[in-house]
Parts: sequence; structure tokens; C-alpha cells
Amino acid sequence: MQKVLRLDLVSHGMTEAMRKARFPVDEPLTEAGRRAVAECGRLHAARVLTAPERRAVETAALLGLLGEEDDRLRDLDAGAWRGGELMSVPQDDLYAWLTDPKFRGHGGEAVIDVIERTRQWLIDIAEQGLPTIAVTHPAIIRAAMLITLEAPANSFWRIDIPPIGVTRMHYRGEWTLQFRT
Repeated sequence: MQKVLRLDLVSHGMTEAMRKARFPVDEPLTEAGRRAVAECGRLHAARVLTAPERRAVETAALLGLLGEEDDRLRDLDAGAWRGGELMSVPQDDLYAWLTDPKFRGHGGEAVIDVIERTRQWLIDIAEQGLPTIAVTHPAIIRAAMLITLEAPANSFWRIDIPPIGVTRMHYRGEWTLQFRT
């Protein structure tokens, strides 16, 4: 019987960019975001990994999780749009970004790039076999869900990941999702 590996993907707390519908930069949590994270229960695992951005590292610290940064958990790179307002992007470009997973018109990463980066990371996590908590971004969690469900890349933006939400996955030869209540 194969041992079951647990992976908890934790989305970072609320930031000003999330609140104002802006493309993120390396920013801290809002005060309300800090309070919400501090009110969460504790998680435990053999290993903790975080995305390198301040908002992920700060969320982990507020949860009492000390771990190592893993660059593969970084947010989707919005290129020239970083720091800008979502509604300031030309409508045709915004539509292409939301519907074409290969779109790189902003000079950053395409959705398919994030999915492939996440796929390689999940392979490594499975091979290492340690229960892991990863504090990261909604983009990485969406990608992990699409990989697990073998869903098409154009489904990426159809999954809402709330701040400080926890997505639990198990590995038993392949990844599965477990919804927590």
C-alpha cells in the first residue's frame, strides 16, 4: 500500500493590489489582511515552503510557519502591467489575457508558463515525499488544481482562490484534491 503524501497550498493574505484590482508588485499585506491571517488556526507539516514575495513570506510568518523560499512558487509575472490597475489595460489585451493561456502581450509570463512551472514543482514534491505546506499565490494554486483535474489551461481564471484559503492535496501515485470545511 502506497503512503499518502499531504500538501497544503495556502494563499497569501489580502493586499492593497487585491483590494483595488491592481496587478501586484512585491507588497505587504494590508492591516486587515494581517489581522485575518493572525486569526487563522495553525497548520503543521514536515516542511514549509513559501513564495519569495513579501506577501507570502509575511503570511507564513503570521501563521507561525518558518520555511524556505522556493522561487517556483512565485506569482504569475504580469510584466509591464505590474502595479497598474486592471481596468487601465486596453480591453482587447485584457480579454486576450483572460481567455488565451498563451498570451504574453504584457511581456511577462503566460498562464501556460505558470502551469508548467507548477507541474514541475508538484513532481518534485511528490518525489521528495515530505508532508508540505506551501504559502503561495492564487495563480499557483489554480495551476495545481488544473494539473490535478487534468483541466484545460483556459479554465485558469474560472477558479476563485480566496485570501488565506487552504487547498489540500494528496499524492497516491497521482494528485487528488480534498475540500476542507
